[in-house]
Amino acid sequence: MSAGVRPVRDPGLQPERTRLAWRRTTLASTVAAVLAVKAALHGGVSVSGVLACALCCGLWLAFLLLAHRRIHALSATASPAALTPRHATAAALCAVATAVCAAALVVL
Repeated sequence: MSAGVRPVRDPGLQPERTRLAWRRTTLASTVAAVLAVKAALHGGVSVSGVLACALCCGLWLAFLLLAHRRIHALSATASPAALTPRHATAAALCAVATAVCAAALVVL
């Protein structure tokens, strides 16, 4: 092969596996948000609990939007574009912040 010619990439089932991984992560995030709401409402309602719960739900919605866009991009074409660093960072920050909020709800 010459230096200027790129081989044709056969992604196989990789886009489907990635799409399924995004769905599993979204499901896990949903479970964390539901448990956060349950923890916030268990044993009485406090202002800090409601604020942490609202933040956790907002982060869940942001992650859900990011995941939905990525799942759609993976399903739209046979060779989807790579995940941009901005979207990857946003998804990671949403996941970490949701975990911090959940931990705060357990402590509160």
